[in-house]
Amino acid sequence: MNDHSDRSPSTEWDPLAPEALSDQRGVYDDLRGRCPVAHSDLLGWSVLRHNDVLAVLNDHDTYRNHVSQHLSVPNGMDPPEHTPFRRLVEPYFAPEPMARFEPVCDRIAADLIATTPRGRPIEVMDSLGHEFAVRVQCAFMGWPPDLHEPLREWVREQHRATLAEDREALAASARRFDAVVHEVLDERRKTGTDGPDDPTSQLLGESMNGRHLTDAEIVSIIRNWTVGELATIAASVGIIVAYLAHHPDIEALLRADRSAIAAAVDEILRIDAPLIANRRVTAHPATIAGTPLPSGAKVTVMWASANRDERVFDDPDEFRLDRDPTSNLLYGAGIHVCPGAPLARLELQSFLTAFLDGTQGVRPVSDPAPVRAPYPAGGYRSAWVVLDEPARASH
Repeated sequence: MNDHSDRSPSTEWDPLAPEALSDQRGVYDDLRGRCPVAHSDLLGWSVLRHNDVLAVLNDHDTYRNHVSQHLSVPNGMDPPEHTPFRRLVEPYFAPEPMARFEPVCDRIAADLIATTPRGRPIEVMDSLGHEFAVRVQCAFMGWPPDLHEPLREWVREQHRATLAEDREALAASARRFDAVVHEVLDERRKTGTDGPDDPTSQLLGESMNGRHLTDAEIVSIIRNWTVGELATIAASVGIIVAYLAHHPDIEALLRADRSAIAAAVDEILRIDAPLIANRRVTAHPATIAGTPLPSGAKVTVMWASANRDERVFDDPDEFRLDRDPTSNLLYGAGIHVCPGAPLARLELQSFLTAFLDGTQGVRPVSDPAPVRAPYPAGGYRSAWVVLDEPARASH
């Protein structure tokens, strides 16, 4: 991987260059137009086009998910190890538990919107994004409110350490999170059958190949669910609110037709990705989009680019409700497609419904200007809006 002689200058880029950090979508759009695969020291080989990303996702024998030294259940596993763990976690997001959680999620969203200030600027990420994500994740897992702030700080730590490529800080942050989860598990064991029936308790009773899950496996599952939900849901809320503030025609459409909310959420997040990329590593020499890769090559699938590929999404910035939903890679594809997608969709639809029901309108604030989140995050670091008074008519 140190020999750059076979690469044209156009394939080299820096994901942490100032222009990339301030406008990720613009940089990815430009790269995608010039080359299907780009190289950087940070991300290895970044796959930018939709069809090539699908090729990587659907060839798990070549492009392996086991990219970390740390246990990651199940998304950091490959078949055959991945298969039984995937079967274990999927029922947690099946229609029945989602239906049970829906009124809880609706209430959290409505309560948050009801207490959000009106008529003056608010910062979307702090006031709505992070707050909603922490509340619904704790509610889903059955965790007490006193874990809200530790979870917020953990997400901030993860982001800072990832951006700085500080492995020691990442490891220390992971250990702190693991310690919190171990305390929760110990408390649940003490309460036994008198404890709540929620995903945390249910995981303690799970078996795999005739044995109970180890604490390390349970903590890994919870960590993956938590970081996925907290970071992605917060980013998604910020993107959706900012988008509606800048697109009053779309806001009016959704206020008039709540049945369009589900498709609208997916389309807005296709245009502006909350999750930027995922990693893979080649199990053997391979070729992607004409680019030869050695065994052990670091490969990064760029969701934020693939979902804006003009070859699949004509005029990718145009909001359209008639696009083929199977082309949207918001939750991935293949055997590693996000198992928590039903929960994420439920949460975001609950939020947007409550937002539309509980406000008369939303307006953007130009000063301070919105600040985009830098890699590895998507969406906004900060975005200011003004919420108008609640609508008088109920829907």
